[in-house]
Amino acid sequence: MTTDWTVRAIMRAALPVLLVLTLVEIGSGLVLGSFESDLLRYPTLLVLVPVTIGTAGNLGSVLAARLSTAFHLGTLSFAPDDDLLAGNAVATVVLALTVFPVIGVGAWVLTSLTVGAVLAPGTVLLVAVVSGAALAVVAVVVTAVATYWAYRFELDPDDVVIPVVTNVCDVLGVVVLFVVAQLVL
Repeated sequence: MTTDWTVRAIMRAALPVLLVLTLVEIGSGLVLGSFESDLLRYPTLLVLVPVTIGTAGNLGSVLAARLSTAFHLGTLSFAPDDDLLAGNAVATVVLALTVFPVIGVGAWVLTSLTVGAVLAPGTVLLVAVVSGAALAVVAVVVTAVATYWAYRFELDPDDVVIPVVTNVCDVLGVVVLFVVAQLVL
């Protein structure tokens, strides 16, 4: 892959992706709006929404940066037995399993201090951990696919992968959080 490090080349690669992702974000808002009654009934879920989708996007972004670096160094292969890819994927899921319990407890504490907790702390913790684990897996898959897609189309993964991962995690983060909440509640 030859990389043209000009503003024009970066914009030519990133602009179509960003335009499509703008439409994806509109979808995220529509999905979020469809769960408005649940958010008003359970304020803890309202607190969880931005933190959950932000954390999932951050986990995917960290993984994307690591895979992009490995790609540029020539150490990344997309083979099923690639230890670098598998190790980073496992690290992302493990990190999510350590961060999302803190997010769940924090959301419950914040809600109980401000508006009064409607949901039990165990319920909030379960929703946060299950959502976080599912989103970590989604972030790993989306990041690996987006990085591979960038490789196949000879795009610089630094220009396109992180926007794709964060936007897709925004949309799927809302969906996963509410699917888990519906199953748990």
